[in-house]
Amino acid sequence: MATPAATKRLTKEYAAISKSPPPYIVAHPSERNILEWHYIITGPAETPYENGQYWGTLMFPPDYPFAPPAIRMHTPSGRFQPSTRLCLSISDFHPKSFNPAWEVSTILTGLLSFMTSEEMTTGSVRASDHERKLFATRTRWWNSTGGGSKATAAQSSSSSNTRGVGAIKAGDGGAKFHVEWPDIDDENAKWMKEKRINPQTGLPLPTQSQAPHCSPEVAGLRRRPNGSAAGVGAVVQGGQVAREAGQSWLGRNKWRIVIGSLLAYIFVARILGDGAISTSG
Repeated sequence: MATPAATKRLTKEYAAISKSPPPYIVAHPSERNILEWHYIITGPAETPYENGQYWGTLMFPPDYPFAPPAIRMHTPSGRFQPSTRLCLSISDFHPKSFNPAWEVSTILTGLLSFMTSEEMTTGSVRASDHERKLFATRTRWWNSTGGGSKATAAQSSSSSNTRGVGAIKAGDGGAKFHVEWPDIDDENAKWMKEKRINPQTGLPLPTQSQAPHCSPEVAGLRRRPNGSAAGVGAVVQGGQVAREAGQSWLGRNKWRIVIGSLLAYIFVARILGDGAISTSG
């Protein structure tokens, strides 16, 4: 339970961040627990995270601001392990280095700065810009569906670093996100419908225009009453007619001419042979 000092401080900070949010950042405390804050970072332009929707939590200690929060990012990003506590100078990994003058906006701005760098720490991962861009295109889908499927045994048996208050298990169907961000969740649902996103996979559904393309001629063959076999037969027959039309009379009858010439030669030879025998007799 939050101390009166923590409650007063966090209430003041919520009013300030609502009135003047930092660039690319929105945040609010949970209605049920003022120590549990939810944030969304929109991926900045000209970064691999551009237009991505990155949801995470800050879990403040009861004696805040004299101790820092646990920081997690639930949305897969290619930068952090999902729902894993991050080791940062502004997180609960380093309570002695935390400055009580730092506010929620300071913490989240620092997280965004670290996210767009390549510095490594506990909870961070390496990935190519291409991979991170692919993650960015699927963030809205992931947030509103929890990854598109129910949690598997492998997902449930996570490390101790992903357990505890504030951790989100993949496969919750987007239930937690919908509770904390109902308006944004509705926007995500409309976006997925407009983009024809498969809610199970996060990939676009195939459209008729993506079907294998064929020329009008081939399409006409497919519409023949006797089916494709008749169409193929017509093409073969048509080709034979075209080839015959292009040949000369001599080309089409050359074997007849050869055989006729051979028979004529034999006939003439026999006549000449019979005449020679008669003369000699």
